[in-house]
Amino acid sequence: MPNTSETNERHVMAVLVDNEPGVLARVVGLFSGRGYNIESLTVATISEDESVSRINLATSGTPMIIAQIKAQLERLVPVREVHDLTQDGPHVDHEVVLVKIRNTGSERREALRIADIFRARVVDTAFDAFVFSLTGSSNKVDSFLELMRRLGDVEIARSGVVAIAREAKSKPQPE
Repeated sequence: MPNTSETNERHVMAVLVDNEPGVLARVVGLFSGRGYNIESLTVATISEDESVSRINLATSGTPMIIAQIKAQLERLVPVREVHDLTQDGPHVDHEVVLVKIRNTGSERREALRIADIFRARVVDTAFDAFVFSLTGSSNKVDSFLELMRRLGDVEIARSGVVAIAREAKSKPQPE
């Protein structure tokens, strides 16, 4: 049985940073300089005055590596806050994917059927191709892509993970 301290875990982190030139390069440099992998990365401004950006990133590593990543991110000068959403508690994460599939005949009908099951929308169509848009968890996106790859030639554009912490379902009642 493997030692749990040595098992790689996937973590989603939200890093709030000052929105200034070079911040993303510093964050990415931290990962590349230490040999850590970024599986997914998205960045967008989140403050009304556009002074703060949120970097959502997914990475994998042992618990020790994840702790090192978080500690090193917290020490970067433009970083305001680091939240390990995976460790901090329940969170919601989603991706957007555009999938162009080229096929004909029964595979074309099957692609439409599978898209309907996954609630993917047809956003473009041609005689021998569809472009589907799908939103959901990374697992849902991966499953959809696996099925589409069996039905034709696919081209994929993924947004990367965006995530946010969940709130409690209900407030505790005073006793």
